[in-house]
Parts: sequence; structure tokens; C-alpha cells
Amino acid sequence: MKRGIVSAFSLTASLFVITAGNPMVLLVLFIPLKSVLSLKGFTFLFNTCSMRFYLFIITFFITLGIFAQEQEIDFDAVDSLYREDQFYLNITYNALQKRPDGIAQNKLSPGFAFGFLRDMPINKKRTFAIAAGLGYSLGIYNQNLGIRDAGGTNSYQVLDSEVSFSKNKLSLHYIDLPIEFRWRDSTPESHVFWRVYTGVKLSYLLYDQYKSVASIGDFKQTGNKDFNQFHYGIYVAVGWNTWNFYAYYGLNPLLKSSAQIDNKAIDMNTTNFGLMFYIL
Repeated sequence: MKRGIVSAFSLTASLFVITAGNPMVLLVLFIPLKSVLSLKGFTFLFNTCSMRFYLFIITFFITLGIFAQEQEIDFDAVDSLYREDQFYLNITYNALQKRPDGIAQNKLSPGFAFGFLRDMPINKKRTFAIAAGLGYSLGIYNQNLGIRDAGGTNSYQVLDSEVSFSKNKLSLHYIDLPIEFRWRDSTPESHVFWRVYTGVKLSYLLYDQYKSVASIGDFKQTGNKDFNQFHYGIYVAVGWNTWNFYAYYGLNPLLKSSAQIDNKAIDMNTTNFGLMFYIL
């Protein structure tokens, strides 16, 4: 009985090794077998009548051998269906346009943005593409537009030479939806290329904060309802390889017509200049 068990397991192990190494050899070794395994009075006959079971075992080991073989992946193969510039990082200087008389910027007014753009080539060479995505941006404006809360209604004034201040900063946080048309001279073999990208950016004001430390008193405010919740503008990014010049021009004002100085609407919009960096 022990010899029968050992022989059966030896045969199974041999089939496994042969199959894993070269399953085609099994076709040569496939012959009708007759062996007897006795265990507790029961006899299991492997003969011609049990050929279906035997074929099942052979098929199992052949399949196992195929999947066990090492698969080599060529990581150096050229990807003809490549996509470009799907993550971006943007650093800008923010300038206020159409400022009311007396309003001026002071110190540095920086901007920062990052996000994802899905690159969708539209020609065979993949040098033209359309991209759309989602991002976040922060715009900081250091200027002398004073905001005060007068009984639940905001009042606006110019902090002129008669008012001294050490801080008068406006911070605007946006969720951005950029949509752009792209041209580049990239190839599957090289990712160092010229690019010209232009498009529109739709922005939703997620959070706003105003901080002022001045001789007329300190003031801090968030959730100013005089700010437009939605902004939109056009932009362009032009450059080579890592370095790209970026410019954005806002098409609607930062503030609603309800924000006024001397009964005149504060019709300021923004222009941003800076650098754009693309990754992957």
C-alpha cells in the first residue's frame, strides 16, 4: 500500500515538474497507465475507463505550466499612445486691473496653483490635443483697499496716506476647471519639446479671507458675499521642456456691483503672470 501511495505521488510530482518546465513534453509521455492503489480495502483502478479523469489531470498541469512560465516585459518599448503634461504646478504674480483711483498694490502678491489635466490627443502624431481637468488655486493680493463691516453691510475705502497699516491682505481660494487646446512637437522617443497651450479657466470661490492691521483698527473677515462666486478667464502657457511662461486674464470682476467706493462699483479684475511646470 505504501509503495502504491509513493508511486502515485511520484508520478504526480513528475508530471508537475515536466509540465512547469515544458508542457509539450507531456504529449510524448502520454500513454495509457495501469496502476493500482489499495487503501483500506478499496481499489482505485486507473485504466482506459478512467481516461477522462486522466485527461483532466493532464490539461490542468499543462495550464498550470503555461501560467508558471516567466513573462518578460520590455520596459524600453516605445509607447506610441503616449499622453503628455497631465499634472501641472503654477506660480504667479497677481496684478489687479481697472483699479479705482487711489487703490494700489504693495509688497508681493503671489499666486499658487496645481491640478490634473487629462490629455486627449486628436491627431495621429499626437502633437495636437484637448485637455480638461480639475485644480486648486490660491490668489493673494496685498493692497490698500480697506473693508469694514458696518452693521452687517460692508463698506469700502481707500487706505490713503492718512491711514497707516502693516497688513492689508486679501486671500482667495478657488476650485478650477481648466479646458485647453494644445500644440507640441513631442515624439514617442523624446519628451523634451516646445509647447503652446491656450484655453479658458472656470473658477469657483471656495473660501475668501481679508486681514487688516491698521491704525484705524484691526479687522478680519471671511465669507464676504460681495465677492463673485464664479470667475472665468483665458490663459496661455508657452515654453520649452521644463520652463513655460504663463499668463491669465480674468474676464469678470472680483467683486459684485454692490461693492462700491463713493457710489462707484469696484470693477477690478485680475491678471496673473508667472511660470507653469508640467509633470508626466
